[in-house]
Amino acid sequence: MAKYYEHHEIAGVLTYTVTDIEPLNGSDYKLEELQGYVGGLIEIVPLTDGEIMVVNEEGLINDLPINPVATAIYQNATGDDGYIFGNVVICKDNEVL
Repeated sequence: MAKYYEHHEIAGVLTYTVTDIEPLNGSDYKLEELQGYVGGLIEIVPLTDGEIMVVNEEGLINDLPINPVATAIYQNATGDDGYIFGNVVICKDNEVL
């Protein structure tokens, strides 16, 4: 089961929710579905153990807020000190065609 990490801004305060999600067709995520979750073009970021993070490819350019939860997951999995911006989906790599 995939996880959807979504940010919300309420009265200038950013909060994050994590929701379990399933592909609409029950087996794998389609491009348009993932683009809807991240709000634009997607980029696939490999994590560990066959997991991937689907992010907005233009998150930094489009000035999306830093997603601290996704950033921590990314940094722990990769050892990289980069940041993740906007909403993300984390799923198994075989769930994306």
